Amino acid sequence: MNKICIIGVGLIGGSFALGLKNSLNKFQQLHIMGFGRNEAHLQQAQELGVIDAYSLDITKALSGAELVLIATPVNSFKSILEMIKPHINKDTIVSDVGSTKGSVIATVKEVFGKMPENFIPAHPIAGKEQSGVQAADGTLFNNKRIILTPTDNANAQMIARVRELWEVLGAKVEIMSDKTHDDLLAMTSHLPHMLAFSLMNYLISSDANALDYAAGGFKDFSRIASSDAVMWRDICLNNSDEIVKHIQGYNQTLNTLAILIKSKDSQALEKLFLSAKFERDKWLDN
Repeated sequence: MNKICIIGVGLIGGSFALGLKNSLNKFQQLHIMGFGRNEAHLQQAQELGVIDAYSLDITKALSGAELVLIATPVNSFKSILEMIKPHINKDTIVSDVGSTKGSVIATVKEVFGKMPENFIPAHPIAGKEQSGVQAADGTLFNNKRIILTPTDNANAQMIARVRELWEVLGAKVEIMSDKTHDDLLAMTSHLPHMLAFSLMNYLISSDANALDYAAGGFKDFSRIASSDAVMWRDICLNNSDEIVKHIQGYNQTLNTLAILIKSKDSQALEKLFLSAKFERDKWLDN
């Protein structure tokens, strides 16, 4: 592979680029082009050595690119796909890093009239609470799961090519349906972020001075409330049914806990806490 174009050189797109640059023995001739609307951000990415060059002209950015990686908030996908459509062909691999997959596939079908066999949806289960190219980390995907959700008509060779790129970055690649992905991620990623955002707002609305008395446990729990607000707004809008379903399910567990606390059921409380501790400790040991 000689040229990759990354649309949206932020934390994830930048980390993808840096990871490949750290593997130049595998891709010695690789040229990484950045595209975006903010030239200052692209200049910073080039100065940091994340990309080799950039352009604000999509024709120039995509010229000769064998892979286009869309690494922007999912609500921007429609306009981006419409923009790149005249400049790519069936041999150009197009992929993304969006946190929802059903909505991405629906948007691709809307723009192209069908699901092109060269579009390989992907989602890296990795990140930081910081955003922007200055937070990019070439080791971000090492030992992290990357989920591909190709449709039935996807080109097998292109799936293998995308898998190879992520594996070069040290990632563990899995393939599943978009529906399974969106349900799993609503539980394991989207719901925790909703809890963190809600907890911060609850504390501030209840007592403006509450954070003065928050210690390490609260800091750990609320860390992801520092995540990018636009990205998480878009995730909520594009995976709303699954997120709401799991918020409602979680509310039921809170109601059960409240009943146990109110009734001072010490045995049931201890059993609940021990079960949670056991499962988390087992997960950490894997």
